[in-house]
Amino acid sequence: MMESHSLLSDWKGVLKDGWRSPQVFLLILALSFPIAFEPWMALVNNFAVEIVGFDGLERGILETVREIPGFLAFTVVYLLLIWRQQSFAVLSVSVMGLGVAMTGMLPTAMGLYFTTIVMSLGFHYLSTIKLSLAMQWTPVRELPVVLGRMAAVASAGSLFSYGFVYFAFEFLDAPYWVVYFVAGIATIAIGAFCRFGFPTFAETSYQRTTLVLRKRYWLYYALEFMSGGRRQIFVGFAAFLMVAEFGYRPEAIVALFAANHVMAMWLAPRVGRMIIRFGERPVLILEYIGLIGIFVAYALVQTAWFAAVLYILDHLFFALAIAIQSYFRKIAEFEDIAGTAGVAFTINHLAAVSMPWVLGLIWIASDSGRMVVFLIGAAMAAISLGLAFLIPNGPRPGRETVLWPRRHLRSST
Repeated sequence: MMESHSLLSDWKGVLKDGWRSPQVFLLILALSFPIAFEPWMALVNNFAVEIVGFDGLERGILETVREIPGFLAFTVVYLLLIWRQQSFAVLSVSVMGLGVAMTGMLPTAMGLYFTTIVMSLGFHYLSTIKLSLAMQWTPVRELPVVLGRMAAVASAGSLFSYGFVYFAFEFLDAPYWVVYFVAGIATIAIGAFCRFGFPTFAETSYQRTTLVLRKRYWLYYALEFMSGGRRQIFVGFAAFLMVAEFGYRPEAIVALFAANHVMAMWLAPRVGRMIIRFGERPVLILEYIGLIGIFVAYALVQTAWFAAVLYILDHLFFALAIAIQSYFRKIAEFEDIAGTAGVAFTINHLAAVSMPWVLGLIWIASDSGRMVVFLIGAAMAAISLGLAFLIPNGPRPGRETVLWPRRHLRSST
């Protein structure tokens, strides 16, 4: 009862400054992601296999193409010389929606690669700016709760999107292009609302508009790199496994995704409170131990229902990853946030750009290709587990890892 009252108070606090506030703006940015991306993601495997005729290799190439803009996220610091962060976030929402709206209209391999690039440009720039703004507009101690709240709103948006996709296929027998077009236009409309419905919020703090790459952030960079590699296996191949090997139809994939987000709506705010209570280190250790077991199980699974269970568990454990961003916020210089966010997304996508097509080759190379792909994921989770043990209790500038805590000197960073 006390926990429910506390969580309700957190949500009420969002409106303490009115609905035209930075916190509400962040929640709408979080909502825009699933309105565009979840229909794209829920249908892309079926669209690629049934309409475009992709195999495992081409699916891997598509994932590489999708992650190229993420690799280029470091360029955000130069674009911020032209646009304010708030304005650039709104532009990114609109570009993401445009890419999704065009997807079904170009049902060829090159067409799918092109629209994926457009969608991904908006998606990854928005990811970078959204995180940067959340860190700048939120006190350090409250950041895990705010990130959890944003994740819960994104899950609610995902449920709405899946309901739309399910209704369109189950009751209207809608073609793919209609579903993609409606989702894209809705996202563009959200961008227009953000542009004209909110004031321009003052930027009260200086942010470096140069790349920020510091030795003392190395553990954060390493955690981001491993997270990017693991995510590609989950995003690129876990759902593909459902379609290619277990014959899941779009309606079944949407229902599975919806189940994920129902649980994420409940879990995400509690993850934030868990981080505040226990710290980033134990939360990440729990995540990586769980992911090791899940990836090993993916390698061996033989039944469709058990694969679905693994997919749901996989999604829930990934919700704990907001602890990485909370850790960075505690060790970072405030003026480094925007520049480091872009660099971190690029580092996250170093593996994301190179791994999918290589893993696609492994997938089709032999009957055991699927097992090898997911065992690679288990190995990456094990490396991440080792890195998590290097996070100190109470991280702060000058105490970024347990290896060599030192007095914080700005000139030595």
